[in-house]
Amino acid sequence: MTVVYEDNHIIVVNKTSSEIVQGDKTGDTPLSETVKQYIKEKYDKPGNVFLGVTHRLDRPVSGLVVFAKTSKALSRLNDMFRNNEVKKTYWAIVKNCPKEPEGELVHYMIKNEKQNKSYAYDKEIKGSKKAVLHYRLIGHSQNYCLLEVDLKTGRHHQIRCQLAKIGCSIKGDLKYGFPRSNPDGSICLHARYIHFIHPVSKKEISLTAPLPEGNLWSGFDFEK
Repeated sequence: MTVVYEDNHIIVVNKTSSEIVQGDKTGDTPLSETVKQYIKEKYDKPGNVFLGVTHRLDRPVSGLVVFAKTSKALSRLNDMFRNNEVKKTYWAIVKNCPKEPEGELVHYMIKNEKQNKSYAYDKEIKGSKKAVLHYRLIGHSQNYCLLEVDLKTGRHHQIRCQLAKIGCSIKGDLKYGFPRSNPDGSICLHARYIHFIHPVSKKEISLTAPLPEGNLWSGFDFEK
């Protein structure tokens, strides 16, 4: 992880694709504990360090994650994420370009808990939740397309599932139909930008995550 922004109330880090945000059954050290240790060492804090998880990124996804360093910031950020007051923009590498270079996808999604996988439907069905995103084609490489995705709702595996539904599975995402995995276990989905009003100071925060290393991400000719 790399710290992108920090003040008294929040800390924003650039997560690598191998890190988990919170602990799970793997027993691997979660990003939240890594950030706690960073704060403890940087400020020489005794005892336990407070750190609140405000949202998550899937393990194979890289990019910006916001943590709260105070309980005041945590409660306000939780409300902001719940009310879609935090604007998140992702970059995704896909093999198949969408039919249209820009558009809005609206589906109705159901999460299968046992499979830890979501399914998208064109029409509302019992138990489904509406999922909306906007995508734009922003780059081409020799073999792939680069999409910029703005989330309008926050559903489980939403970008992965909705792009797969239109035949544009994300590179490396075996769960959602891409034929081959990436060597490092990642998928080519990156939380690139985040914009929100600071929960305490009320100033505008706009942050950009550096792209993952490697020729794949740097090999795009960007659309004008």
